[in-house]
Amino acid sequence: MTKTATKKTTTMTRSGSRHSRRALFAFFPLFVWAEKKPKEKKAISVIAGTVFRDPGFALPGVPVELIEVRAGGKKGKTFKTATDARGEFAFVLPPKEANFRVRVAVKGLAPEEKETSATPGVRTDVYFSLKPAAN
Repeated sequence: MTKTATKKTTTMTRSGSRHSRRALFAFFPLFVWAEKKPKEKKAISVIAGTVFRDPGFALPGVPVELIEVRAGGKKGKTFKTATDARGEFAFVLPPKEANFRVRVAVKGLAPEEKETSATPGVRTDVYFSLKPAAN
């Protein structure tokens, strides 16, 4: 007889706590929603582009170097990547105004450099059309 009474007590306790948990979780999202503060989104800078060769074919696997140019012509940080299968590249930069030099060089083709700047929230596109190197 003792065993049966224990089972009933245990069953009642479990079902009773289950209902109280449901009530708690029903109101829990309201408390969490009220306490959340919207996060500030910072606009990033993007410098992207495509590398072509004559007569306009995209070049995959080309190393691309992005060099920060500081006041007085001093070099800053350098970022490196390579073009993808479609000849495209992209650099995602911190949200600050800065000037850069983009350099592309491939064996057998003349290297090329271009000056550009990064602005927060703006994508800057740079295109290269590499010509055969003069021997």
